[in-house]
Amino acid sequence: MNTEYRKALPGTGLDYFDARAAVEAIEKGSYDTLPYTSRVHAENLVRRCEPSLLTDALKQLIERKRDLDFPWFPARVVCHDILGQTAFVDLAGLRDAIADAGGDPSLVNPVVPTQLVVDHSLAVECGGFDKDAFEKNRAIEDRRNEDRFHFIDWTKKAFKNVDVIPPGNGILHQINLERMSPVVQVQGGVAFPDTLVGTDSHTPMVDALGVIAVGVGGLEAESVMLGRASWMRLPDIVGVELTGERQPGITATDIVLALTEFLRKEKVVSAYLEFFGEGASRLTLGDRATISNMAPEFGATAAMFYIDEQTIRYLKLTGRDDKLVALVETYAKEAGLWADSLAHAQYERVLRFDLSSVTRNIAGPSNPHRRVPTAELAARGISGKVENEPGKMPDGAVIIAAITSCTNTNNPRNMIAAGLLARNANRLGLVRKPWVKSSLAPGSKAVTLYLEAAGLMPELEQLGFGVVAYACTSCNGMSGALDPVIQKEIVDRDLYATAVLSGNRNFDGRIHPYAKQAFLASPPLVVAYALAGTIRFDIEKDVLGVDAAGKPILLKDLWPSDDEIDAVAASSVKPEQFRRVYEPMFALAAQQSERADPLYDWRPQSTYIRRPPYWEGALAGERTLKGMRALAVLGDNITTDHISPSNAIMRASAAGEYLEKMGLPEEDFNSYATHRGDHLTAQRATFANPTLKNEMVLENGQVKAGSLARVEPEGKVTRMWEAIETYMERKQPLIIVAGADYGQGSSRDWAAKGVRLAGVEAIVAEGFERIHRTNLVGMGVLPLEFKPGTNRETLGIDGTETFDVIGERTPRADLTLFIERKNGERLTVPVTCRLDTAEEVSIYEAGGVLQRFAQDFLESSAAA
Repeated sequence: MNTEYRKALPGTGLDYFDARAAVEAIEKGSYDTLPYTSRVHAENLVRRCEPSLLTDALKQLIERKRDLDFPWFPARVVCHDILGQTAFVDLAGLRDAIADAGGDPSLVNPVVPTQLVVDHSLAVECGGFDKDAFEKNRAIEDRRNEDRFHFIDWTKKAFKNVDVIPPGNGILHQINLERMSPVVQVQGGVAFPDTLVGTDSHTPMVDALGVIAVGVGGLEAESVMLGRASWMRLPDIVGVELTGERQPGITATDIVLALTEFLRKEKVVSAYLEFFGEGASRLTLGDRATISNMAPEFGATAAMFYIDEQTIRYLKLTGRDDKLVALVETYAKEAGLWADSLAHAQYERVLRFDLSSVTRNIAGPSNPHRRVPTAELAARGISGKVENEPGKMPDGAVIIAAITSCTNTNNPRNMIAAGLLARNANRLGLVRKPWVKSSLAPGSKAVTLYLEAAGLMPELEQLGFGVVAYACTSCNGMSGALDPVIQKEIVDRDLYATAVLSGNRNFDGRIHPYAKQAFLASPPLVVAYALAGTIRFDIEKDVLGVDAAGKPILLKDLWPSDDEIDAVAASSVKPEQFRRVYEPMFALAAQQSERADPLYDWRPQSTYIRRPPYWEGALAGERTLKGMRALAVLGDNITTDHISPSNAIMRASAAGEYLEKMGLPEEDFNSYATHRGDHLTAQRATFANPTLKNEMVLENGQVKAGSLARVEPEGKVTRMWEAIETYMERKQPLIIVAGADYGQGSSRDWAAKGVRLAGVEAIVAEGFERIHRTNLVGMGVLPLEFKPGTNRETLGIDGTETFDVIGERTPRADLTLFIERKNGERLTVPVTCRLDTAEEVSIYEAGGVLQRFAQDFLESSAAA
């Protein structure tokens, strides 16, 4: 701690660390040019960095250099139950390993405050047209997840420094935004910026409050929990100036879908974005959060907004303590984090986006950045002839219409717009099409309170949008089962069925197994598509129905005005609603329960929770990086959903067959995501996505889609899991060869764990998504990057080859990929070692994050 920079914070009785003084001591006048992100990191360094490292670390920020790793100590860690549970399964296994080696397992605890919200476990088995949907879905969730919830309850009792929010209370990110984040933390009489990492790629949603929040994999989160710094190099900090003002009828969803397309094209992968300008100052905090939430869809690491009057207004709206609100404003102004203080901030790159250019949009059919203006649906080939043959579903039938996900349910304007559109539709006698499974899953119970106050909840319920959950549902692939009659018609007629949701992810196969593709839309548009019943519908021009006088009803007849939305929001959304929801919730979470045994009593028949194998067998052995065979040769844009899907487990899948053998009834197979605490189930999900295209598997000269592999040297095509089993029995080291943007999507540990358990020692690709690359390192898998101009196609890789990796593994070193073809031809290909820091090299060489910690813990215990 660098105490010379500790000063009194005027009018508060608290101290703070003056990053401005520390920066100015190195280069006078430089603090005013620093971006917001650099200022927060400078404070973190001044308060937490070793004094001997401080000057060199600050120079990285001042001089915009990237030749030195510097530490970041996040103030807290947030987890949802899927990755949070698997992280604590890892820590429970770590405790066992340490106990087996003679250490004290009770000493393994999170050092950093950790908050776990159970929000990813509920499937929408009962749609929003069932008045008891919430209670029925919660009962099913509890029954299916008894093993998991037993373990989570033990977690709360066995580990120190962990708070748990139980199921049925909301989505992690919305709770984080509306209550968890204080914006300014206070510890030991010192005020400092709230910062965090989270085990979900949408953790940056709280960036809207000016809080640096970064999505990481569970493995990196475990490392931070255990008190280690997150070592980093200065990121690419990109300024995004928002100009203009949105047009009437345009929602925050429309803006974020347009921004997603724009920013993807501008290549902001791994960047920290800072939104500013007159356009940004006019956006409500809810609008900002909708934008920040989709940082991973931009490809960015963070999506920051400055602290300003909108921030203060939001803190008051959500019922925060008056003293906290005053502290946030005082601290931000004193520390140079208030918007006015950043007038001279300099960025290496500034992008400009005009809010007035945004039209009504949807995104799809397969990626969040594939924006389609609704006015151009016909021209883009999305809409078409409306085929409403009596008694049959139409082509393009919308089988899922879900108002879901923290992206939009955090935003009162979006939710009120949906309610008003539903009211207008009811008044005109419109009804939801009978094949549409509709649902409303708010991220917070406060949403229901203000919709009820506005008189809009009954209107949504009448159209089938009753509350089914306070959880992450369809966006996470937890859409639940379809009506069997509808499912049979889809299968029998091979219908092109679709989903429309107000979420952030729409990758093929993610939302529902029978929804071939999915579209992202604003909450009011989701309601409109439930009325239309098909994506083959020009939502701006086609007729939704006729009124009592026989007049055609169009979308414009239903869409509420901005003035009405704002008036209802002003009269219906109140601070006391948020206090009523959150004060008892957090009082319960803070209650001290009786302590549990430090070692978990593993249930041998569980398919949800099992002692992890990371310290045993082949995983504890040496990785030779020699004689590797290709498990898969893949193209561009391989997502973590391809590598380790999260959606419902089908009976015919490898995981389904295993669960059936373990005695689970098919109705309780649950999702792949919920079984990630049991490696025997979870590893069977590896490359189990039916839309996967492994270029090693051809049919009539074309790549065949499916969870398929080709076992070499025999050349036998099998299901992926059978290939993995064969290679595991042979102890055959494996490699994966891929194209650009490998591992984009959710921050899914099992996309790294699954391939490591299969025997994959290296992955060579044209590029990696940030979180997935760190997860690979955390599991001891070596990420390698082809040099520009070289890829699997230029090298003619077909999967019959063997591969060696040669060279000394140092940060971003040039290594050699040695390829031997089936005919004996040999190639030497230069590749970049994507171990980016010395810390990552150390983690990789130890075999992974958990092995590294166990080694360090036992060494320090022995020394003590």
